[in-house]
Amino acid sequence: MRVLVVYAHPLEESFNAAVLQATLRGLKAAGHEVSLIDLNQDDFDPRLKAEERRNYHDHNLVPADIARYVDLLRTHDAMVYVFPTWCFGVPAILKGFFDRVFRPGVAFHIDGAVVTPLFKHIKKIAGVSTYGRARWMAIGMGDPPRKQITRYAKWFCGKGCKTDYLAHYHMNASTDQSRAKFLAKVEASMAKF
Repeated sequence: MRVLVVYAHPLEESFNAAVLQATLRGLKAAGHEVSLIDLNQDDFDPRLKAEERRNYHDHNLVPADIARYVDLLRTHDAMVYVFPTWCFGVPAILKGFFDRVFRPGVAFHIDGAVVTPLFKHIKKIAGVSTYGRARWMAIGMGDPPRKQITRYAKWFCGKGCKTDYLAHYHMNASTDQSRAKFLAKVEASMAKF
């Protein structure tokens, strides 16, 4: 399978960088062809600016700075998002990726009130995230990042698209052991992807 990994953390020394490496090792061990988008390394601009919003519904006007991402999404069979959860949401750079790249003519088609998903070739989506707070607090807030990946991103795909979500909660109280256990879980899960 061709798997597109989208990574959204700015620090090379972060635990999320280790999570990304575990994700890539697992996917490659499974024999998948993997492409990586590192949004921070790419200096991706998450802002949907005025002129882009005015032309948002024109399928022929894909901004040049997102054309590569559009091409990658159109040519891969699966997506894996690796990101931290900040303020009970995905990082702004990842939210902006969804806002700008999951656009009409790319992720969906609009005909009046009828909206048709266009990522019917995508068979599987996974999210791998870290949370500063405990699971019960994320649940209390509705766990938007989990829903963003397992419901929102999935909506644009074909019927039968499978989702998976791996999370390390309460990073503020994590230990070397809990982090090592999570990295092993991520790698093993991706090796079965």
